Amino acid sequence: MPAVQDALVEAVRVWPADPPRDPKAWLVTVAWRRFLDATRADAARRRREELVDEEPEPVPAPGTDDTLQLYFLCAHPSLTSSSAVALTLRAVGGLTTRQIAQAYLVPEATMAQRISRAKRTVSTVPFDRPGNVSTVLRVLYLVFNEGYSGDLDLAAEAIRLTRRLAAAIDHPEVAGLLALMLLHHARRAARTAPDGSLVPLAEQDRGRWDTASIAEGVRILQAALARDRLGEYQAQAAIAALHADAPTAAETDWVQIVEWYDELAGLTDSPVVRLNRAVAVGEADGPRAGLAALAELDGALPRYAAVAAYLHERDGDLGTAAKLYAEAARKAPNLAERDHLTRQAARLNSRPQQ
Repeated sequence: MPAVQDALVEAVRVWPADPPRDPKAWLVTVAWRRFLDATRADAARRRREELVDEEPEPVPAPGTDDTLQLYFLCAHPSLTSSSAVALTLRAVGGLTTRQIAQAYLVPEATMAQRISRAKRTVSTVPFDRPGNVSTVLRVLYLVFNEGYSGDLDLAAEAIRLTRRLAAAIDHPEVAGLLALMLLHHARRAARTAPDGSLVPLAEQDRGRWDTASIAEGVRILQAALARDRLGEYQAQAAIAALHADAPTAAETDWVQIVEWYDELAGLTDSPVVRLNRAVAVGEADGPRAGLAALAELDGALPRYAAVAAYLHERDGDLGTAAKLYAEAARKAPNLAERDHLTRQAARLNSRPQQ
C-alpha cells in the first residue's frame, strides 16, 4: 500500500521534531493526499496494495477499519453511483478496468472513460462527506464476486469488510450481503476438483461445504428478513440458503427458488437475474419452460449460450447443446470456465449418433 507506506516514511521523518496531536488522523491525511497526487498524475496502480488513500480529517465513518473508510470516501456524493463503484473497485478494490467492465456488461473503453471522469471529479472536490451505504455495498458485492471466482484473498477481504460494516450499521441489506457472502463462500472448497477443474453445483460434494458458515449465514439472513425490508442482497441470500439447505441436488426446492428470483427481478430488473431465473424455471417446470423464459432475453448476455446449452441438453437436443457449449467456451470469461464448457461440448460430441 504505497500511500500508507509513504505516510509512514513521512512520519518517521517529521514526528521526532513535530509529533502530531492525533497520529492516526495525521497518517490518514498524508496518505489521502498521496492518493490524490497519484490520481491527478493518472498513476493509479493495478492492485489494492498499490492504491491506498486516507481521508484528510477524521469524519464520521462506519467502524474503525481504514480500508472501509476509503470505500466510503470513494463513494463520494459528487459522483454517480456507477462512477463511484467503478472508481472504488479500481482504486481501492484492486480490480482491473476489464474486470469492472465485465461486471457492468459494458465495453472496456467505456468503463475506462467512466473511471477517468470519476478521477477528474474527485481531484477537485473536498472529501468531507462520505458516500452512501448502497454504493459501498455494491462495491463489496462486486469485489466478492471477483474473488469468489478467482482470488481467494479478495473474497475473504470482502467478507471481512462487510462484517465490519454490519457491526457498525444496523441495516438489513448490509446483513443480507454478509449472509450472501457467507453462504457462497461456504461452498468454495467443493467448487473445484483436485485438478483445478470446475465442479457444477449439482455435482459438488456437499460434505465439503462449510456448515458453520452456512449456519451463520442462515441465522443472519433470518434476522434480516424478519425486519420486512426486503432488498436484493437478502433475496439473493435466500436463494443461496435454499441451495445450502438441500441435502442433495435432487432435493433442491426449485419452485421456491423461482419465487425468490421473481422477487429479485422485481427489485433489480437485471438481465443477469432473469438469466439465472431461466435456469431455475427449467429445473422447476421443465427445460422447455426454461427455454421459453430464456427466449425473452438478449442472446448477447454473458453466459447466455451456456444456459441455453444446459437447457437444450436437459430437453434431449444434444446436437444443439454441444454447439452451444462450444460457443459458450469461446466466450468464457476465464480459463477454468472455458475448459469446463469445452469438456461439456466434447462429452456430448463423443456420444454415439442416434
